[in-house]
Amino acid sequence: MPRAPFRIGGQIVSAGTRATIELPVSHLSDHTPVSMSVHVIHGRNDGPTIFVSAGIHGDEVIGVEIVRRLLRAAPLRTVRGTLIVIPIVNAFGFMNHSRYLPDRRDLNRSFPGSKGGSLASRLANMFLQEIVMRCDLGIDLHSAAIHRTNLPQIRISPDNPETLDLAKVFGAPVILTSPLRDGSLRGAAKAAGRDVLLYEAGEGLRFDEYSVRTGVAGILRVLRYKGMLAGRGIAAATAQPQICASSKWLRAPVGGLLRTYRSNGDVVAAGTVLAAVSDPFGREEREIAAPFDGIVVGRAVMPVVNEGDAVFHLGRVASVVRAETTVDDLSAQIADDPLFDEDEII
Repeated sequence: MPRAPFRIGGQIVSAGTRATIELPVSHLSDHTPVSMSVHVIHGRNDGPTIFVSAGIHGDEVIGVEIVRRLLRAAPLRTVRGTLIVIPIVNAFGFMNHSRYLPDRRDLNRSFPGSKGGSLASRLANMFLQEIVMRCDLGIDLHSAAIHRTNLPQIRISPDNPETLDLAKVFGAPVILTSPLRDGSLRGAAKAAGRDVLLYEAGEGLRFDEYSVRTGVAGILRVLRYKGMLAGRGIAAATAQPQICASSKWLRAPVGGLLRTYRSNGDVVAAGTVLAAVSDPFGREEREIAAPFDGIVVGRAVMPVVNEGDAVFHLGRVASVVRAETTVDDLSAQIADDPLFDEDEII
């Protein structure tokens, strides 16, 4: 018996086909309509329903590039179940190169939202009802804010063994335990009984090839693990990601010019000097040292800092040697992955 069609936005996607659906969101002040484009791949055979979303923050463009490549990946020719892909959730912010919506609200602090609330609240509610509630699992793609950059990492909530298993399958260098935040997509989805993997990588308004490749490969691994894709062409991670149960932002002790000595992915022992802040005259200098053994999972890229600015995000590690091996192995695998050969992209 043929599989039932998938219905969304008043439209039908037949089994074994794919289509892009426009979900109306709002109108600009000049009455130009704004919609959220949703690409649905509805497989011939039964399986889970999973969403992949990007652009909740409009300046986090790296997720949009990950989605673009994902939709062209050869393994997606045969999907079991249903894959829902949303390249740009916050079209308002994307068009304005801004993290926020026109009302200056952060969409990822506006869930679960409501039909009659602010623009952010309405968009959050629509995304929750039209996308999240139809799915068994979500993968939400993010980058650091402007003037910062993140090492590819998966963030999961504490005490959730299922998302921990999926994070290991994804194969990003770092898994970071991060509590659920009020108003976040991840928090609202969990309250509705759905888990969401949060992928953080790269810098706002910038592309980063390593982060893009890690994201595409990780999503395909999760889809394969969930039984949606055949295993051909999708290599399992060669090493177990480094799990950081806690992390800390190190801040500039004074204002001035920042000189960084370490970068994302560097594994450092306690006491290692990561950077120095100097005044413009070169008379005074203050060093920033690692307070514990850790891995740099994020850092500022702006060389001008004020006192108290977040400079380095350090994830705590139990073993410096093991963490170094993990990062090296996973980085090498991404660089050599045949998935990214030209003939593996359709």
